[in-house]
Amino acid sequence: MAYLTLFLTAFAAATLLPAYSEILLGTLVSQGLSYWWLWFWATLGNTLGSVVNGVIGRQVDRFKEKRWFPITEQQLEQARARFNRYGQWSLLLGWLPLGGDALTLVGGIMRVPWLNFVILVGIGKGLRYAFVLWLVAEASSAGS
Repeated sequence: MAYLTLFLTAFAAATLLPAYSEILLGTLVSQGLSYWWLWFWATLGNTLGSVVNGVIGRQVDRFKEKRWFPITEQQLEQARARFNRYGQWSLLLGWLPLGGDALTLVGGIMRVPWLNFVILVGIGKGLRYAFVLWLVAEASSAGS
């Protein structure tokens, strides 16, 4: 059940919903759960949450003319221009706490091929959770 909870929290954290999977990850480490499985489920959930952002991004052009749409055409063009500066490789930064979710949304808007999207975002997310696990392990060993 702990792994499922981590997966769902990591999934939500990758979307535009407010969720913080790192706190739960640290708590679960302190309970003695497997680092490997914690890393796996957090990375998978967070990557799939970013795929949701990509799917939403791919739908933007359908709704951009609606009055309720929260982004102007000028803002969309600026996002496209910034993304084009670094291309799909910028998806490696989809793990960033500020802007990472928006980056995966723009990756969808730019229609990055799904395989490239998932691999690049997955690498970034996996490295992020590996780093968090390393920090937690270091903090635990320093406290002993």
